[in-house]
Amino acid sequence: MESILEPWPWYVSGILLGVLVPAMLWLGSIFGVSGNLDSICGMLGAGRFADHFRFDLKERIPSLVFVVGAVVGGSIASNFLTAENYVVQISEAAVLSLTSLGITEFEGLQPHQIFNWSFLGTAQGLILMVGGGFLIGFGARYAGGCTSGHSITGMSSLQIPSLVATIGFFIGGLIATHLLMPLIFGQ
Repeated sequence: MESILEPWPWYVSGILLGVLVPAMLWLGSIFGVSGNLDSICGMLGAGRFADHFRFDLKERIPSLVFVVGAVVGGSIASNFLTAENYVVQISEAAVLSLTSLGITEFEGLQPHQIFNWSFLGTAQGLILMVGGGFLIGFGARYAGGCTSGHSITGMSSLQIPSLVATIGFFIGGLIATHLLMPLIFGQ
């Protein structure tokens, strides 16, 4: 039981992803998350306003099942399969960098100082959660996919646009980490 409560080694997750990507292709879908936003908008009736959202829902079922499974599985793992006092292991450099921004609580799966409802009501919380969420969603749709779709499926099938998108995702992450986060946290 202890082995299921601890993080699995990277090679277990890597093998599982390596099996999942061709399985999704075999089912006629691709491994990715952000494309399901189109599916959800289409299911909610966005097709009445834009042709982009008119599609055969049957073709998108494997991808929607994947996303639902990821959410349900993540919830089960977080609520029932995580040791009570589990702390995510991050590097000492990351701890020092976050501490310099005033983030000092590292218990649980994410810094509680950032991921809570009261932080969302602050200017920093609005910028990070709402502004960041909008930019991630817009960027993923503008790039034709998110990091999982481009960096795992696209790169493994040697697609040049996915290489460009992945490089862009990393550059964006570096800009956010080294330029925007210090500005947002006033450092």
